Amino acid sequence: MKHFESTKRIVVLQMSLLGLLVHTVAYSYVWYTIYSEIMQRYMWRTFYGKGFLLLAAVYFVLLLFFTGTYGGLKIGYLKQWDVFFSQVISLLFVNAISYLQICLLSLRMVTVYPILGLTVVQIAFAALWIFICQKVYTQLFPPRNLLLISGERPIEDILHKFASRKDKYNIAKCVREELGREALEKEILERYDGVVLWDINTGLRNKLLKFCYSKGIRVYMMPKIPDIMIQGSAQLHLFDTPILFTREYSMTVEQRMIKRFIDIVCSLILIVLTSPFMLITAIAIKLYDHGPVLYKQIRCTRNMQEFQILKFRSMRTDAEKDGVARLASKNDSRITPIGKFIRACRIDELPQLFNILKGEMSFIGPRPERPEIIKQYQEDMPEFTFRTKVKAGLAGYAQVYGKYNTTPYDKLKLDLFYIENYSVWLDLKLMLLTLKILFQPDSTEGVEENQTTAMKEIKQEEEEK
Repeated sequence: MKHFESTKRIVVLQMSLLGLLVHTVAYSYVWYTIYSEIMQRYMWRTFYGKGFLLLAAVYFVLLLFFTGTYGGLKIGYLKQWDVFFSQVISLLFVNAISYLQICLLSLRMVTVYPILGLTVVQIAFAALWIFICQKVYTQLFPPRNLLLISGERPIEDILHKFASRKDKYNIAKCVREELGREALEKEILERYDGVVLWDINTGLRNKLLKFCYSKGIRVYMMPKIPDIMIQGSAQLHLFDTPILFTREYSMTVEQRMIKRFIDIVCSLILIVLTSPFMLITAIAIKLYDHGPVLYKQIRCTRNMQEFQILKFRSMRTDAEKDGVARLASKNDSRITPIGKFIRACRIDELPQLFNILKGEMSFIGPRPERPEIIKQYQEDMPEFTFRTKVKAGLAGYAQVYGKYNTTPYDKLKLDLFYIENYSVWLDLKLMLLTLKILFQPDSTEGVEENQTTAMKEIKQEEEEK
Protein backbone atom coordinates (compact mmCIF):
# COMPACT_ATOMS: atom_id res chain seq x y z
CA MET A 1 0.00 0.00 0.00
CA LYS A 2 2.84 2.41 0.83
CA HIS A 3 4.51 1.78 -2.54
CA PHE A 4 1.12 2.20 -4.25
CA GLU A 5 0.56 5.59 -2.59
CA SER A 6 4.08 6.74 -3.43
CA THR A 7 3.55 5.73 -7.06
CA LYS A 8 0.26 7.64 -7.17
CA ARG A 9 1.84 10.80 -5.80
CA ILE A 10 4.77 10.57 -8.22
CA VAL A 11 2.44 10.10 -11.21
CA VAL A 12 0.22 13.04 -10.20
CA LEU A 13 3.24 15.27 -9.58
CA GLN A 14 4.79 14.36 -12.92
CA MET A 15 1.57 15.08 -14.81
CA SER A 16 1.12 18.41 -13.02
CA LEU A 17 4.71 19.56 -13.51
CA LEU A 18 4.66 18.53 -17.17
CA GLY A 19 1.61 20.74 -17.71
CA LEU A 20 3.34 23.70 -16.02
CA LEU A 21 6.44 23.09 -18.11
CA VAL A 22 4.39 23.32 -21.33
CA HIS A 23 2.91 26.63 -20.11
CA THR A 24 6.43 27.90 -19.40
CA VAL A 25 7.66 26.87 -22.86
CA ALA A 26 4.71 28.68 -24.46
CA TYR A 27 5.50 31.83 -22.46
CA SER A 28 9.18 31.58 -23.39
CA TYR A 29 8.26 31.33 -27.08
CA VAL A 30 6.10 34.47 -26.92
CA TRP A 31 8.83 36.30 -25.03
CA TYR A 32 11.58 35.26 -27.43
CA THR A 33 9.67 35.89 -30.67
CA ILE A 34 7.74 39.04 -29.75
CA TYR A 35 8.68 40.83 -26.56
CA SER A 36 12.45 40.44 -26.91
CA GLU A 37 12.22 42.23 -30.26
CA ILE A 38 10.18 45.02 -28.69
CA MET A 39 12.81 45.46 -25.99
CA GLN A 40 15.60 45.49 -28.57
CA ARG A 41 13.73 48.10 -30.62
CA TYR A 42 13.26 50.52 -27.70
CA MET A 43 16.17 49.65 -25.40
CA TRP A 44 18.73 48.32 -27.90
CA ARG A 45 19.15 45.26 -25.69
CA THR A 46 17.38 42.05 -24.76
CA PHE A 47 17.96 38.88 -22.78
CA TYR A 48 19.88 35.90 -24.12
CA GLY A 49 21.44 32.80 -22.61
CA LYS A 50 21.37 32.77 -18.82
CA GLY A 51 19.20 35.90 -18.62
CA PHE A 52 16.54 34.30 -20.80
CA LEU A 53 16.64 31.10 -18.72
CA LEU A 54 16.28 33.18 -15.55
CA LEU A 55 13.09 34.81 -16.89
CA ALA A 56 11.69 31.40 -17.79
CA ALA A 57 12.61 30.07 -14.33
CA VAL A 58 10.89 33.02 -12.61
CA TYR A 59 7.74 32.37 -14.65
CA PHE A 60 7.79 28.66 -13.76
CA VAL A 61 8.30 29.34 -10.03
CA LEU A 62 5.45 31.89 -9.97
CA LEU A 63 3.17 29.49 -11.79
CA LEU A 64 4.14 26.67 -9.43
CA PHE A 65 3.43 28.86 -6.38
CA PHE A 66 -0.02 30.06 -7.48
CA THR A 67 -1.07 26.70 -8.89
CA GLY A 68 0.00 24.93 -5.71
CA THR A 69 -1.78 27.51 -3.52
CA TYR A 70 -5.05 27.26 -5.42
CA GLY A 71 -4.99 23.46 -5.72
CA GLY A 72 -4.27 23.26 -9.43
CA LEU A 73 -1.67 20.53 -8.85
CA LYS A 74 -4.16 18.15 -7.21
CA ILE A 75 -5.15 16.23 -10.32
CA GLY A 76 -7.33 13.32 -9.26
CA TYR A 77 -7.61 14.59 -5.68
CA LEU A 78 -9.94 17.49 -6.45
CA LYS A 79 -12.82 17.55 -8.88
CA GLN A 80 -11.81 18.05 -12.50
CA TRP A 81 -13.57 21.44 -12.69
CA ASP A 82 -11.88 22.64 -9.48
CA VAL A 83 -8.42 21.78 -10.82
CA PHE A 84 -9.15 23.53 -14.14
CA PHE A 85 -10.59 26.60 -12.41
CA SER A 86 -7.56 26.78 -10.12
CA GLN A 87 -5.16 26.61 -13.04
CA VAL A 88 -7.07 29.32 -14.94
CA ILE A 89 -6.85 31.72 -11.99
CA SER A 90 -3.15 30.90 -11.57
CA LEU A 91 -2.47 31.60 -15.25
CA LEU A 92 -4.33 34.91 -15.09
CA PHE A 93 -2.33 36.05 -12.06
CA VAL A 94 1.05 34.92 -13.37
CA ASN A 95 0.52 36.31 -16.87
CA ALA A 96 -0.59 39.65 -15.40
CA ILE A 97 2.56 39.76 -13.24
CA SER A 98 4.72 38.74 -16.21
CA TYR A 99 3.19 41.48 -18.39
CA LEU A 100 4.00 44.09 -15.74
CA GLN A 101 7.51 42.64 -15.56
CA ILE A 102 7.90 43.04 -19.33
CA CYS A 103 6.67 46.64 -19.15
CA LEU A 104 9.14 47.45 -16.38
CA LEU A 105 12.02 45.93 -18.34
CA SER A 106 10.95 47.85 -21.47
CA LEU A 107 10.43 51.10 -19.52
CA ARG A 108 7.08 51.59 -21.29
CA MET A 109 3.63 50.05 -21.70
CA VAL A 110 4.00 47.46 -24.45
CA THR A 111 1.27 45.71 -26.44
CA VAL A 112 -0.85 43.35 -24.35
CA TYR A 113 -2.27 41.29 -27.22
CA PRO A 114 0.51 38.64 -27.33
CA ILE A 115 0.11 37.87 -23.61
CA LEU A 116 -3.68 37.76 -24.01
CA GLY A 117 -3.36 35.34 -26.93
CA LEU A 118 -0.92 33.26 -24.89
CA THR A 119 -3.42 33.12 -22.01
CA VAL A 120 -6.22 31.87 -24.28
CA VAL A 121 -3.98 29.14 -25.70
CA GLN A 122 -2.79 28.15 -22.23
CA ILE A 123 -6.36 27.90 -20.90
CA ALA A 124 -7.37 25.70 -23.84
CA PHE A 125 -4.34 23.47 -23.26
CA ALA A 126 -5.07 23.30 -19.53
CA ALA A 127 -8.61 22.09 -20.20
CA LEU A 128 -7.37 19.39 -22.59
CA TRP A 129 -4.44 18.34 -20.39
CA ILE A 130 -6.52 18.08 -17.21
CA PHE A 131 -9.14 16.03 -19.05
CA ILE A 132 -6.46 13.62 -20.29
CA CYS A 133 -4.76 13.42 -16.89
CA GLN A 134 -8.07 12.75 -15.15
CA LYS A 135 -8.78 9.87 -17.53
CA VAL A 136 -5.31 8.43 -16.94
CA TYR A 137 -5.69 8.84 -13.16
CA THR A 138 -9.08 7.09 -13.16
CA GLN A 139 -7.73 4.17 -15.16
CA LEU A 140 -4.59 3.73 -13.05
CA PHE A 141 -6.15 4.40 -9.64
CA PRO A 142 -9.74 3.14 -9.21
CA PRO A 143 -11.88 4.44 -6.32
CA ARG A 144 -11.19 3.13 -2.82
CA ASN A 145 -13.63 0.66 -1.28
CA LEU A 146 -14.39 1.98 2.20
CA LEU A 147 -16.11 0.64 5.30
CA LEU A 148 -18.16 3.29 7.12
CA ILE A 149 -18.70 2.83 10.85
CA SER A 150 -21.33 5.21 12.22
CA GLY A 151 -22.98 6.10 15.52
CA GLU A 152 -26.44 7.36 16.35
CA ARG A 153 -26.53 10.35 14.02
CA PRO A 154 -27.91 10.08 10.45
CA ILE A 155 -25.35 9.28 7.75
CA GLU A 156 -27.28 10.42 4.66
CA ASP A 157 -25.37 13.70 4.43
CA ILE A 158 -21.89 12.16 4.56
CA LEU A 159 -22.92 9.39 2.16
CA HIS A 160 -24.09 12.06 -0.27
CA LYS A 161 -20.74 13.85 0.00
CA PHE A 162 -18.76 10.65 -0.62
CA ALA A 163 -21.07 9.86 -3.55
CA SER A 164 -20.15 13.21 -5.13
CA ARG A 165 -16.63 11.81 -5.62
CA LYS A 166 -17.35 8.39 -7.08
CA ASP A 167 -14.03 8.62 -8.90
CA LYS A 168 -12.22 8.49 -5.53
CA TYR A 169 -14.45 6.79 -2.97
CA ASN A 170 -16.88 3.91 -2.87
CA ILE A 171 -18.69 3.22 0.41
CA ALA A 172 -18.82 -0.54 0.07
CA LYS A 173 -20.56 -1.17 3.39
CA CYS A 174 -22.05 0.71 6.34
CA VAL A 175 -22.12 -0.76 9.86
CA ARG A 176 -23.14 0.62 13.26
CA GLU A 177 -21.00 0.84 16.36
CA GLU A 178 -23.56 -1.36 18.19
CA LEU A 179 -21.88 -4.39 16.64
CA GLY A 180 -19.15 -4.10 19.25
CA ARG A 181 -15.40 -3.82 19.06
CA GLU A 182 -14.56 -7.45 18.19
CA ALA A 183 -17.12 -7.69 15.39
CA LEU A 184 -16.00 -4.34 13.97
CA GLU A 185 -12.34 -5.36 14.01
CA LYS A 186 -13.21 -8.56 12.12
CA GLU A 187 -15.17 -6.54 9.60
CA ILE A 188 -12.28 -4.10 9.17
CA LEU A 189 -9.95 -6.96 8.27
CA GLU A 190 -12.09 -7.74 5.24
CA ARG A 191 -10.83 -6.43 1.93
CA TYR A 192 -11.37 -2.69 2.28
CA ASP A 193 -9.04 0.11 1.20
CA GLY A 194 -9.87 2.21 4.24
CA VAL A 195 -12.22 2.78 7.16
CA VAL A 196 -14.44 5.80 7.85
CA LEU A 197 -15.00 6.43 11.59
CA TRP A 198 -18.05 8.65 11.58
CA ASP A 199 -19.25 10.19 14.83
CA ILE A 200 -18.90 7.14 17.06
CA ASN A 201 -18.22 6.80 20.79
CA THR A 202 -14.81 8.32 21.63
CA GLY A 203 -13.59 5.31 23.60
CA LEU A 204 -14.48 2.89 20.81
CA ARG A 205 -13.10 5.25 18.20
CA ASN A 206 -9.71 5.42 19.91
CA LYS A 207 -9.49 1.63 20.12
CA LEU A 208 -10.44 1.18 16.46
CA LEU A 209 -8.01 3.90 15.45
CA LYS A 210 -5.13 2.14 17.22
CA PHE A 211 -6.22 -1.17 15.71
CA CYS A 212 -6.19 0.27 12.17
CA TYR A 213 -2.85 1.93 12.84
CA SER A 214 -1.33 -1.38 13.95
CA LYS A 215 -2.62 -3.10 10.80
CA GLY A 216 -1.54 -0.33 8.42
CA ILE A 217 -5.14 0.47 7.42
CA ARG A 218 -6.05 3.96 6.20
CA VAL A 219 -8.60 5.83 8.38
CA TYR A 220 -10.91 8.74 7.54
CA MET A 221 -12.18 10.18 10.81
CA MET A 222 -14.68 12.91 11.60
CA PRO A 223 -12.90 15.09 14.19
CA LYS A 224 -14.70 16.10 17.35
CA ILE A 225 -14.19 19.58 18.78
CA PRO A 226 -11.55 18.48 21.38
CA ASP A 227 -9.58 16.86 18.53
CA ILE A 228 -9.38 20.22 16.78
CA MET A 229 -8.54 22.10 19.98
CA ILE A 230 -5.56 19.87 20.66
CA GLN A 231 -4.16 20.54 17.18
CA GLY A 232 -3.03 23.97 18.27
CA SER A 233 -1.40 22.75 21.46
CA ALA A 234 2.25 23.39 22.21
CA GLN A 235 4.69 20.62 23.07
CA LEU A 236 7.07 20.41 25.99
CA HIS A 237 8.93 17.71 27.89
CA LEU A 238 8.79 17.32 31.63
CA PHE A 239 12.02 15.37 32.00
CA ASP A 240 11.26 12.30 29.86
CA THR A 241 7.46 12.82 29.72
CA PRO A 242 5.98 14.55 26.65
CA ILE A 243 3.22 17.04 27.50
CA LEU A 244 0.75 18.93 25.33
CA PHE A 245 -0.78 22.15 26.60
CA THR A 246 -3.27 24.64 25.16
CA ARG A 247 -2.75 28.35 25.72
CA GLU A 248 -5.39 30.67 27.12
CA TYR A 249 -4.80 33.08 24.20
CA SER A 250 -5.09 31.86 20.64
CA MET A 251 -2.55 34.34 19.23
CA THR A 252 0.66 35.76 20.60
CA VAL A 253 1.17 39.52 20.97
CA GLU A 254 3.52 39.51 17.97
CA GLN A 255 0.96 37.73 15.80
CA ARG A 256 -1.77 40.19 16.77
CA MET A 257 0.49 43.16 15.97
CA ILE A 258 1.42 41.81 12.53
CA LYS A 259 -2.20 40.93 11.80
CA ARG A 260 -3.37 44.43 12.75
CA PHE A 261 -0.65 46.05 10.62
CA ILE A 262 -1.72 44.00 7.58
CA ASP A 263 -5.37 44.92 8.22
CA ILE A 264 -4.65 48.67 8.32
CA VAL A 265 -2.42 48.75 5.23
CA CYS A 266 -4.62 46.48 3.08
CA SER A 267 -7.90 48.13 4.10
CA LEU A 268 -6.57 51.60 3.22
CA ILE A 269 -5.33 50.41 -0.17
CA LEU A 270 -8.58 48.59 -0.99
CA ILE A 271 -10.78 51.50 0.12
CA VAL A 272 -8.98 53.71 -2.39
CA LEU A 273 -9.08 51.11 -5.19
CA THR A 274 -12.73 50.12 -4.71
CA SER A 275 -14.15 53.59 -4.03
CA PRO A 276 -15.49 53.98 -7.62
CA PHE A 277 -17.35 50.64 -7.35
CA MET A 278 -18.75 51.59 -3.95
CA LEU A 279 -19.99 54.93 -5.32
CA ILE A 280 -21.73 53.31 -8.31
CA THR A 281 -23.31 50.66 -6.05
CA ALA A 282 -24.59 53.29 -3.63
CA ILE A 283 -26.21 55.27 -6.47
CA ALA A 284 -27.83 52.14 -7.94
CA ILE A 285 -29.32 51.07 -4.60
CA LYS A 286 -30.67 54.57 -3.93
CA LEU A 287 -32.24 54.91 -7.37
CA TYR A 288 -33.91 51.47 -7.20
CA ASP A 289 -36.23 52.00 -4.21
CA HIS A 290 -34.97 55.24 -2.59
CA GLY A 291 -34.21 53.32 0.58
CA PRO A 292 -31.05 53.48 2.70
CA VAL A 293 -27.82 52.55 0.94
CA LEU A 294 -26.14 50.86 3.87
CA TYR A 295 -27.46 48.05 5.99
CA LYS A 296 -26.27 48.24 9.59
CA GLN A 297 -26.58 45.32 11.92
CA ILE A 298 -25.29 44.35 15.37
CA ARG A 299 -22.75 41.51 15.18
CA CYS A 300 -20.31 39.94 17.63
CA THR A 301 -16.53 39.96 17.30
CA ARG A 302 -13.73 38.91 19.67
CA ASN A 303 -14.87 38.03 23.21
CA MET A 304 -18.51 38.53 22.14
CA GLN A 305 -18.05 42.30 21.84
CA GLU A 306 -20.87 43.84 19.80
CA PHE A 307 -20.36 46.24 16.89
CA GLN A 308 -22.30 47.56 13.89
CA ILE A 309 -21.36 45.77 10.71
CA LEU A 310 -21.69 47.74 7.46
CA LYS A 311 -22.99 46.23 4.23
CA PHE A 312 -24.62 47.52 1.08
CA ARG A 313 -28.33 46.77 1.40
CA SER A 314 -29.25 43.81 -0.81
CA MET A 315 -32.77 43.09 0.52
CA ARG A 316 -36.03 44.98 0.61
CA THR A 317 -36.38 47.55 3.37
CA ASP A 318 -39.11 45.39 5.00
CA ALA A 319 -37.10 42.13 4.83
CA GLU A 320 -37.24 41.63 8.59
CA LYS A 321 -40.23 43.77 9.52
CA ASP A 322 -41.34 41.15 12.04
CA GLY A 323 -38.06 41.60 13.93
CA VAL A 324 -37.08 37.94 13.58
CA ALA A 325 -33.50 37.16 12.53
CA ARG A 326 -33.28 34.57 9.75
CA LEU A 327 -30.62 33.49 7.28
CA ALA A 328 -31.10 34.15 3.58
CA SER A 329 -32.64 31.11 1.94
CA LYS A 330 -31.99 29.85 -1.56
CA ASN A 331 -33.85 32.02 -4.13
CA ASP A 332 -34.95 34.32 -1.29
CA SER A 333 -37.72 36.65 -2.52
CA ARG A 334 -36.56 39.38 -0.13
CA ILE A 335 -33.41 40.01 -2.20
CA THR A 336 -33.73 42.83 -4.75
CA PRO A 337 -32.45 42.47 -8.36
CA ILE A 338 -29.54 44.79 -7.55
CA GLY A 339 -29.01 42.83 -4.35
CA LYS A 340 -28.67 39.57 -6.28
CA PHE A 341 -25.92 41.06 -8.40
CA ILE A 342 -23.92 42.66 -5.60
CA ARG A 343 -24.23 39.52 -3.45
CA ALA A 344 -22.99 37.35 -6.34
CA CYS A 345 -20.01 39.67 -6.86
CA ARG A 346 -19.48 40.20 -3.10
CA ILE A 347 -19.76 43.97 -3.61
CA ASP A 348 -22.21 44.14 -0.71
CA GLU A 349 -19.30 43.30 1.65
CA LEU A 350 -17.07 46.24 0.61
CA PRO A 351 -18.23 48.69 3.36
CA GLN A 352 -16.78 46.24 5.89
CA LEU A 353 -13.37 47.60 4.87
CA PHE A 354 -14.22 50.50 7.21
CA ASN A 355 -15.01 48.02 10.00
CA ILE A 356 -11.55 46.53 9.45
CA LEU A 357 -9.88 49.94 9.48
CA LYS A 358 -11.62 50.78 12.78
CA GLY A 359 -10.34 47.53 14.31
CA GLU A 360 -13.76 45.94 14.77
CA MET A 361 -12.97 43.22 12.24
CA SER A 362 -9.99 41.63 10.51
CA PHE A 363 -9.53 40.50 6.91
CA ILE A 364 -9.37 36.86 7.95
CA GLY A 365 -11.32 35.35 10.83
CA PRO A 366 -14.64 33.68 11.64
CA ARG A 367 -17.57 35.53 10.10
CA PRO A 368 -19.39 37.65 12.72
CA GLU A 369 -22.84 36.44 13.77
CA ARG A 370 -25.78 38.27 15.30
CA PRO A 371 -26.12 37.94 19.11
CA GLU A 372 -29.60 36.40 18.87
CA ILE A 373 -28.46 33.82 16.33
CA ILE A 374 -25.48 32.90 18.50
CA LYS A 375 -27.89 32.27 21.38
CA GLN A 376 -29.96 30.00 19.16
CA TYR A 377 -26.88 28.10 18.04
CA GLN A 378 -25.78 27.68 21.65
CA GLU A 379 -28.93 25.72 22.45
CA ASP A 380 -27.53 22.85 20.39
CA MET A 381 -23.83 23.82 20.51
CA PRO A 382 -22.62 25.53 23.70
CA GLU A 383 -19.13 25.47 22.11
CA PHE A 384 -20.23 27.92 19.39
CA THR A 385 -18.72 30.85 21.32
CA PHE A 386 -15.26 29.25 20.92
CA ARG A 387 -15.09 30.92 17.50
CA THR A 388 -15.10 34.35 19.19
CA LYS A 389 -11.63 33.76 20.68
CA VAL A 390 -10.30 35.82 17.76
CA LYS A 391 -11.52 38.92 15.95
CA ALA A 392 -14.28 38.40 13.38
CA GLY A 393 -13.23 38.47 9.73
CA LEU A 394 -14.34 39.62 6.30
CA ALA A 395 -13.48 36.13 5.07
CA GLY A 396 -12.39 33.02 6.88
CA TYR A 397 -11.46 29.36 6.84
CA ALA A 398 -15.12 28.32 6.82
CA GLN A 399 -15.84 30.55 3.80
CA VAL A 400 -12.87 29.20 1.81
CA TYR A 401 -13.38 25.51 2.57
CA GLY A 402 -17.13 25.60 3.18
CA LYS A 403 -20.12 27.37 1.67
CA TYR A 404 -22.74 29.85 2.83
CA ASN A 405 -25.09 26.95 3.55
CA THR A 406 -22.53 24.76 5.34
CA THR A 407 -24.09 23.51 8.59
CA PRO A 408 -23.27 25.56 11.72
CA TYR A 409 -21.52 22.62 13.38
CA ASP A 410 -19.21 22.15 10.41
CA LYS A 411 -18.58 25.91 10.24
CA LEU A 412 -17.64 25.86 13.92
CA LYS A 413 -15.10 23.09 13.34
CA LEU A 414 -13.64 24.86 10.31
CA ASP A 415 -13.27 28.10 12.27
CA LEU A 416 -11.60 26.22 15.13
CA PHE A 417 -9.15 24.71 12.61
CA TYR A 418 -8.16 28.29 11.74
CA ILE A 419 -7.94 29.48 15.34
CA GLU A 420 -5.83 26.55 16.52
CA ASN A 421 -3.50 26.56 13.51
CA TYR A 422 -3.09 30.31 13.08
CA SER A 423 -0.06 31.77 11.34
CA VAL A 424 0.60 34.87 9.24
CA TRP A 425 1.21 32.63 6.23
CA LEU A 426 -2.20 30.98 6.78
CA ASP A 427 -3.81 34.43 6.68
CA LEU A 428 -2.01 35.29 3.43
CA LYS A 429 -2.95 31.93 1.92
CA LEU A 430 -6.62 32.40 2.84
CA MET A 431 -6.55 35.88 1.29
CA LEU A 432 -5.37 34.38 -1.99
CA LEU A 433 -7.92 31.57 -1.80
CA THR A 434 -10.70 34.09 -1.10
CA LEU A 435 -10.05 35.59 -4.54
CA LYS A 436 -10.80 32.16 -5.99
CA ILE A 437 -14.15 31.67 -4.25
CA LEU A 438 -15.33 35.09 -5.44
CA PHE A 439 -15.96 33.42 -8.80
CA GLN A 440 -17.63 30.30 -7.39
CA PRO A 441 -21.43 30.82 -7.17
CA ASP A 442 -22.02 27.76 -4.97
CA SER A 443 -20.27 29.47 -2.08
CA THR A 444 -23.05 32.09 -1.93
CA GLU A 445 -25.99 29.71 -2.01
CA GLY A 446 -28.60 30.29 0.64
CA VAL A 447 -29.82 27.76 3.15
CA GLU A 448 -31.99 25.03 1.67
CA GLU A 449 -35.52 24.76 3.06
CA ASN A 450 -34.87 21.29 4.44
CA GLN A 451 -31.31 21.94 5.64
CA THR A 452 -30.60 21.15 9.29
CA THR A 453 -29.29 24.04 11.36
CA ALA A 454 -28.94 24.74 15.03
CA MET A 455 -31.59 27.44 15.03
CA LYS A 456 -34.75 25.75 16.27
CA GLU A 457 -36.91 28.84 15.95
CA ILE A 458 -35.93 29.33 12.33
CA LYS A 459 -36.60 25.69 11.52
CA GLN A 460 -40.07 25.97 12.99
CA GLU A 461 -40.80 29.08 10.95
CA GLU A 462 -39.67 27.38 7.76
CA GLU A 463 -41.92 24.40 8.49
CA GLU A 464 -44.93 26.66 9.00
CA LYS A 465 -44.50 28.38 5.64
